Amino acid sequence: MHRAILNNNGQHGNDSAAKSSAAGAPRRAITRFWARLGLPAKLLLLTAVFVLIAETLIFLPSVASYRMTWLQERLTAAQLAALASDAFPGGQIPSGLRADLLRTAEVRAIASRRENERRLVLAPPDDVSIDYVYYLQREPDSFWEGIGLKFKQVEDAIATLFANNDRTIRVVGHSGPDSNDLIEIVIPERPLRAAMMRYGLNILWLSIILSLLTAAVVYFALTWLFVKPLTRLTSNMLRFSEDPEDASRIMPLTGRVDEIGVAERELASMQRQLSGLLAQKTRLAQLGLAVSKINHDLRNMLANAQLISDRLVDIPDPTVQRFVPKLIATLDRAITFCNASLKFGRVTEEEPRRELMLLKPLVEEVADSQGLPREGSIAFIADMDDSLRVDADHEHLFRALSNIVRNAMQAIESIEDKTDGEIRVAAHREGRKVVIDVTDNGAGIPQKARENLFKAFQGSTKKGGTGLGLVIAAELVQAHGGTLTLVDGSNAAHFRIELPDRSPH
Repeated sequence: MHRAILNNNGQHGNDSAAKSSAAGAPRRAITRFWARLGLPAKLLLLTAVFVLIAETLIFLPSVASYRMTWLQERLTAAQLAALASDAFPGGQIPSGLRADLLRTAEVRAIASRRENERRLVLAPPDDVSIDYVYYLQREPDSFWEGIGLKFKQVEDAIATLFANNDRTIRVVGHSGPDSNDLIEIVIPERPLRAAMMRYGLNILWLSIILSLLTAAVVYFALTWLFVKPLTRLTSNMLRFSEDPEDASRIMPLTGRVDEIGVAERELASMQRQLSGLLAQKTRLAQLGLAVSKINHDLRNMLANAQLISDRLVDIPDPTVQRFVPKLIATLDRAITFCNASLKFGRVTEEEPRRELMLLKPLVEEVADSQGLPREGSIAFIADMDDSLRVDADHEHLFRALSNIVRNAMQAIESIEDKTDGEIRVAAHREGRKVVIDVTDNGAGIPQKARENLFKAFQGSTKKGGTGLGLVIAAELVQAHGGTLTLVDGSNAAHFRIELPDRSPH
């Protein structure tokens, strides 16, 4: 028995799932159909639907208004018949004339009330059963009462259209300025319904024609204004994605000033930037391959120079003995740098091997490698305490300072006949970081160069420069968790390096 109950429950669950799946199938089909439609087709369907909704909202009040007019005409004819009956003595109308009046007014019976006295003007030829009573109210005084009356008239019109054809209704309306004077008629609803159907069909066909015309006009207008430009944007994006480096595929501008024009300009700007970046990366890749080949041969040349310089150690000349260690150190550094350059497949520099070292000897080594100071042209000042220590990689910091000092030296040399050039490297400690300021009294940095100062191949201030020196220096400093910035407020160049100590953890 339990098994039977379980089976029944399981069968019931399967039936519910099947019904749910069957109910959701049309919805999924509509969703798939809508997803497959293009933007123009969706726009056409939505336009047609919205116009039909608008025409429906116009159709119902029109039919309701026609119904009210038709009933009012019947009341007017009944009122004329009532006036005609007053011409006969005692209001007794001959039967033949009564039939003609009822046929003319298209009613079965007429009654009136005047001065609170109700009388039957034209009695019905036989017994009549009233199915519904309609009161034709006068136009209300307030706006909201008028809105409510319109809704009630629409409701009555819908009820008439879908009512039984054999209904007999009584219609009560006002017959004069006095609100107590009324005219009543009893009529079959079949003629009213037939008239409303004829009128409704005429309005329906007219609405359909107007809907199609309006939908077509709106469709073509929106297609011309929005869909066609959006399709053009989409086609251009697809075409540009096939070959982003081809500048001829960049979005052409139409000169529009609306939102479509803004989208065109922004897309074209983005495509130009992307195309330029990709072209630059391609050139950099080609340049990198060439540099790798040159670097390989240069390393071999430097190795030969190092072997020759080793023999200079045996020469007893004091001048030779003074410069040979520096020459050997420079060659070692150049060979090491060449080896590192051949491993440039990495995006960033090698992890710094930090140590706590005196800063001033390193700064003096940088000056010595650049041939500073130069008598009568460029002075070099190392403004820092002799005991100041910095927690950094010796080679990384040497390269960063060398690039900055070299730029300062070139800025001073760019000024003709300048004899008072000065490069100052000042440093001090602030808590757990060392601040190094490198300043010069050269020509300064132009505003255009300041905007792209730390961007490769864009921040150079001299002809033929690559703009890589500051980029490399900033990368080396950032590898230590520090920052390299250009200090504003000075006509000359003032760079600041902030190197934090390693965390004790």
